[in-house]
Amino acid sequence: MAQPEVPPEILGPLRAVCLALPDVYEETAWVGKRWCVRRRTFVHVLQVDREWPPAYAKAAGTTGPVFVLTFRSSGQELETLRVMGPPFFKPGWGDNVVGMMLTGRVDWAEVGELVTESYCVLAPKKLVALVPRPEVG
Repeated sequence: MAQPEVPPEILGPLRAVCLALPDVYEETAWVGKRWCVRRRTFVHVLQVDREWPPAYAKAAGTTGPVFVLTFRSSGQELETLRVMGPPFFKPGWGDNVVGMMLTGRVDWAEVGELVTESYCVLAPKKLVALVPRPEVG
């Protein structure tokens, strides 16, 4: 089954955020697109349609069609996102992976923050130090 390309209205904002981060590259994944730092995937976007791919359809609780984003998180944010419910979901893989269905009006500012945090979870500390992040507290 040939999978559709991720449309520009989703790919464009994701690409802009991801490629602005140090040492990031984009590649075609087994389905959809992904962004990596040092060969580690920190963001993956793809379409679930007619229950395919089955692991994503099952995790998101949908037969589609819907585009889903997976990313990394940590600490309290990880736990909060995993139990929050739609549009977020807990994939059945990876101890720090969170999924998000991209439906309706996507809050690209929120997605940008989640993507940046995902990068910071996986990137080496010297690269994380180059990323401007808001101070907490």
